Amino acid sequence: MSVVIALDGPAGAGKSSIAKKAAKALDYIYVDTGALYRTIGLAASRENVEPKPSKEVEELLDKINVDLTFNSLGEQVVLLDGEDVSGEIRTPEASMMASKISAVPAVRAYLLDLQRNMAKTHNVIMDGRDIGTVVLPNAKVKIFLTASPEARAQRRYKELCEKGMDVKYEDVLNDVIQRDYNDTHRDVAPLKPADGCVIVDTTELDFEQSVDKIISVIKENI
Repeated sequence: MSVVIALDGPAGAGKSSIAKKAAKALDYIYVDTGALYRTIGLAASRENVEPKPSKEVEELLDKINVDLTFNSLGEQVVLLDGEDVSGEIRTPEASMMASKISAVPAVRAYLLDLQRNMAKTHNVIMDGRDIGTVVLPNAKVKIFLTASPEARAQRRYKELCEKGMDVKYEDVLNDVIQRDYNDTHRDVAPLKPADGCVIVDTTELDFEQSVDKIISVIKENI
């Protein structure tokens, strides 16, 4: 039987990078569900479809194919109709679009089976906003990873600058705060700690300390 770790938390908490390294250390598969929502958001942007409940969104879902695969290095690759969009979905615009599109019930239903099927056949660390509350409520270990908005914005700002993007810290902070509001106030599967989860605050921790903390929590609870 597979071991499933659910890792939730707000935007910029470092879920993806921390979960990826922890999964590698534990020899688990890492599943970044946020990338799936970003990909649907990208598809909506390309088709000029508004990210809100509508017939247009449902028609979009009927004609696109979103999938996760892994390259020879074991790194996650996100495919939109067979196209690798792993890099294109990592922008502030894609992040905000994902926040909006993820509030559409049809989108969440579209991705639910895909996410659950991955957990049936592999030991996984799956991160997102509602993994422990909705997608995998029976996960062996549920973790809510968080940090102050300022700390999360500073990390995201540094990451974007290192990618050569021209951004301002104040804009990144405002995006984080807006994303938090969107995620916690949506009607469908709002962001919140799951029942029985372990809350890990990394405001005062660096990356390696955060990874070590997550690995420690997992080992203590499986």
